[in-house]
Amino acid sequence: MTKFPSKKITELFNIKYPIIQAGMVWVSGAKLAAASTNAGCLGIIGAGSMKPDLLEQHLKKAISLSNNPHALAVNIPLLYKYAQEQIDISLKHGIKIFFTSAGSPKKYTKYLKDNGATVVHVTSSPQLALKCQDAGVDAVVAEGFEAGGHNGRDEITTLCLIPQVTNVLNIPVIAAGGIKDGKSIAAAFCLGADAVQIGTRFLMTQESSAHQNFKDAIIKASPSDTKLMMKKYVPVRLLKNNFYDQVQELEDKGAPKEDLIELLGKGRAKKGMLEGDIKDGELEVGQVSACINDVPTVAELVESLVLDYKKTINLF
Repeated sequence: MTKFPSKKITELFNIKYPIIQAGMVWVSGAKLAAASTNAGCLGIIGAGSMKPDLLEQHLKKAISLSNNPHALAVNIPLLYKYAQEQIDISLKHGIKIFFTSAGSPKKYTKYLKDNGATVVHVTSSPQLALKCQDAGVDAVVAEGFEAGGHNGRDEITTLCLIPQVTNVLNIPVIAAGGIKDGKSIAAAFCLGADAVQIGTRFLMTQESSAHQNFKDAIIKASPSDTKLMMKKYVPVRLLKNNFYDQVQELEDKGAPKEDLIELLGKGRAKKGMLEGDIKDGELEVGQVSACINDVPTVAELVESLVLDYKKTINLF
């Protein structure tokens, strides 16, 4: 049996492995979340791209597909106008684990905990991590600059962020950003993390909702093909394409936030990640995209992660 250095997260969520499948917009639907729970991880539905009725459909489907529905969670960006409705719908369907992000951890933590939920907040700096602890969350995700999707403005890398956060917190820390295999999982544990959250590597599985065109583009990606953009609005790591070039042009000439918002418009991320418009869609992805060249099932991925971790720790 593979031993992990900390049981804090596996006991908190009642899961086999200290591995969290990230809740990604347009990617982490019912199939991915359920498959992750069935493989022994925590599976998260990414509600940031879902209106309440669509989230409810995914919740029902995920629960029906999962062998361990208690290991299902929902990620809710707090800046989203439907956040309260999403929370209430999730609670109605028995979800007791919530990952909140993109907003103050004080906003819903007490409400969730009063309803018997476990709350984890995503943060990108030790200062913000302390605010999360003060707000009463049960754990934090400390997400480094390498991560895909929305990111921190301070650009602190995972290697530096994790020890900084673990040094100031008394609650469990989940490392995220740049984690793709057993070696990077082992590295996160060496830095003091209690678990890992993995996004892009789970995006690149058969059960994710990402369009095949998007997956093919990731396989072709080179090490310099992603960059953190739109820091004046909402920092997001993008895969380079025509849309990226337009964002870069605006930023090079010092355009105001309003111009970025206008360019982004509505449905740009859906257009790229779900519908497969690789030229003009918004493609959110992590730096590890350059290291990925296959699209396994979730079960195959988790098995390989655990095996690679075991081989890594046995080297020492």
